Amino acid sequence: MSSAVTAPATKVAAPEQKPRRGKIALILSILIAAVLCVPVSLFIRFWPFDQRSVMQDLQEASDSQVQARAFHTSFFPSPGCTLENVVFTHEPGGKPLITIAKLTIQGSYPGMLARRISRITAEGMRIVIPPLGTGQALHTRPSTITIGEIVANDATLEFLSSDPANQPLRFDIHQASLRDVGWSGALTYNVRVRNPQPPGEVTATGKFGVWNQNDPAQTPVSGEYTFEHADLSVYDGIAGTLSSAGKFSGNLGHIDIQGTTDTPDFEVTSGKHSVQLKTEFAGYVDAIHGDTFLKRVDAHLRKTRIVASGSVAKSATGPGKTALIDVSDNNGRIEDLMGLFVEKDRPPMSGAITLRVRVEIPPGDRAFLKRIKLAGGFGVDGGKFAATSTQEDVDKLSAGARGEKGSEDPETVLSDLTGRVLVSNGVANFSDLAFGVPGARARLQGTYGLINGKIDLRGELRVDSKISNTTTGPRAFILTAMDPLFKKRKRKKGEILPIRLSGTYQKPSFGLDLDDKKAKQAVPASDSSGH
Repeated sequence: MSSAVTAPATKVAAPEQKPRRGKIALILSILIAAVLCVPVSLFIRFWPFDQRSVMQDLQEASDSQVQARAFHTSFFPSPGCTLENVVFTHEPGGKPLITIAKLTIQGSYPGMLARRISRITAEGMRIVIPPLGTGQALHTRPSTITIGEIVANDATLEFLSSDPANQPLRFDIHQASLRDVGWSGALTYNVRVRNPQPPGEVTATGKFGVWNQNDPAQTPVSGEYTFEHADLSVYDGIAGTLSSAGKFSGNLGHIDIQGTTDTPDFEVTSGKHSVQLKTEFAGYVDAIHGDTFLKRVDAHLRKTRIVASGSVAKSATGPGKTALIDVSDNNGRIEDLMGLFVEKDRPPMSGAITLRVRVEIPPGDRAFLKRIKLAGGFGVDGGKFAATSTQEDVDKLSAGARGEKGSEDPETVLSDLTGRVLVSNGVANFSDLAFGVPGARARLQGTYGLINGKIDLRGELRVDSKISNTTTGPRAFILTAMDPLFKKRKRKKGEILPIRLSGTYQKPSFGLDLDDKKAKQAVPASDSSGH
């Protein structure tokens, strides 16, 4: 009995457990699938590295049409993507604005939820900027994505000229690193660039942004820079290797900058003499238009200190930049300045100088000495001529004017050398050029060729004794005979006679020139005071 009863009970219980276990397994499977679907759906929803999302972000950030020949997505060890042969075109059918051989975008799984990209690396990048004013304005859109670092080493940046015949202004970017790039705060930059004009190496670090879309000129920027091995010989007329260091801050429309320069071998090529030139400067830069304004420049050249201010800004007469510089020197040495322009070891004159001039250097392809314009006044005190022959002529003139013909120890100092000068097309035009030697005063006007060295100065000499004392030989005899004629003129301070300084810089000629009609015509009318 017991066996008959037990057997049926065992057979009935087995089929009742199978459906129950199956239901539990099904419920568990559904629960697991539901749990897994949440991260998968979130992963799909927030995955930022699909081709459509990446291309859209690049287009909005650059306000350009973006194309890539190849697109690859990566999942491990970190999420990201790689684009090959990327082209940014700002205007439909226009020339590429940016081309990148390989663009690698690297993220992190925690950063996906924070909308943060760890690193973007651009290899083989080339940026081409059209001539200012010819392209359409950029209208970028703010992004919620933050980029930890952007690296673009060995890139090039080119600024095209409005004249197709001119070569682009090219900057070779050896190293470029931008950190914390986004719209929530300023980015930090570190760049090392090959500057094209003058060629040299620039290193700069600092902060930039955030970009002001409504008024780009108000975008803040700051940092420090060094400029090394700058070759000044690219500028016609000068040479030397310049180094500079400084700091800057402000916004793109007005960047205050201050720093120093040192050129140990500065040279004006016509003079072929190297000297050390040091400066301290302060000014500001309009980076939107590429203009520079110098508030003050203190230049130190041997024993001479020159103070300057001015601008290098858009030319009023056409394309290019024009330099307008106001220069003053209150206690310099004329030999320090003239020594830059002459080949001889000794400058032609020495003495203390005061100077007030405006220098204009317009753009163009003409030689530097033909382009430069200068206007102003100057004065030299205690001047002496270095050339023996020139100084002897002045000494004889001075001795004769004092009635000391044959003096063994004449006074040799020029006093109160003053004048005004206008330089244009390589020629210096002098007016009101006056100087004194003991016993005489001279007033001249005329020209000096900066390129050919020719001198043509004519005017009058007022002496304190007989004109026959100013020379010797046959001419002295003639002038002695003319003394009575000059005596008949009513002059308050002695005779007035024409003089001329001619020849060349290498061989100047100074003396009386009674036979020269042009010299007579050049004699200025004396004022009522007898000067």
